[in-house]
Amino acid sequence: MEKLVIIGSGPAGLSAAIYTAREGFEPLVLAGSRGMGQLELTTVVENFPGFPDGVMGPDLVSSMQKQAERFGTRFVYEDVSGVDFSARPLVIEAGGKIYETESTIIATGAEAKMLGLPSEKKFIGKGVSACGTCDGPFFKDRDVIVVGGGDTAMEDANFVTKFAKSVTIVHRRDSFRASKIMQEKTMSNKKIRIIWNTTIEEILGDGKVSGVKLRNVITNGVSEMPIDGVFMAIGFAPNTSVFKNKLKLDEQGYIITRDEVLTDIEGVYVAGDVSDRFYRQAVTASASGVKCALHVREYLSNLEYEKSMAGGQKAD
Repeated sequence: MEKLVIIGSGPAGLSAAIYTAREGFEPLVLAGSRGMGQLELTTVVENFPGFPDGVMGPDLVSSMQKQAERFGTRFVYEDVSGVDFSARPLVIEAGGKIYETESTIIATGAEAKMLGLPSEKKFIGKGVSACGTCDGPFFKDRDVIVVGGGDTAMEDANFVTKFAKSVTIVHRRDSFRASKIMQEKTMSNKKIRIIWNTTIEEILGDGKVSGVKLRNVITNGVSEMPIDGVFMAIGFAPNTSVFKNKLKLDEQGYIITRDEVLTDIEGVYVAGDVSDRFYRQAVTASASGVKCALHVREYLSNLEYEKSMAGGQKAD
């Protein structure tokens, strides 16, 4: 029987692990088989507090993991394949093994939706980004593309204009699906131009992005465009498939919480991008992991008290 199982090993899960391990709860982290979340694919992180010169994404999560291990956190690198939160103890299955636990923190994160091009994987962190607010400052006085037509694309495009020389929005349709106010803001920005009815066929470069191959979906014509960066802004997909019909999810698959990190099931908490469709920052994910840890501390302490009281009554 575990006291706490943390599902996920990004900044949310690792922050929760550091706090709960330091208090002696010996958390078990089911870290998954693919690494430490989106920061594994990030180059320099300049906006995480405490690193005046920036820190590489993989180095940041590696340091957090070592800190968690120092206080007694254990890691298992398996993907969760099933859960049962309908009774006590809570049951989690991963790697063909069953884990029973008194509490759990879900911190499985979300993944940026991509175009599915082999070349975009090649240039992740080398000119391809899925976060304009994170990486916009790296493209000072550069020409960049933003892919998408929703509010996220509009927000990213407008933000990146603070740094880039020019921003071109490439959209596969002839109209945006973004809110009216975001469209108006985008259309009035003189540093933004729009290429309609167009998709990216390939991202070009040698070591880093230097251009894109575009295809017009109406004429089927192909052209090349020199560019320094490509921001994918076509949405995010929360990693919640295993929790379907186990927890309340919204229409996009994000876990529905109350009071920021609580679920309707006692002892089950949620941290980070798996429930956050707005902020999606490493530092806010980390903060939510800490909030979960403090709730877990109270929950497990109350359980221990109830057990001791029950034991005392039996002894009488």
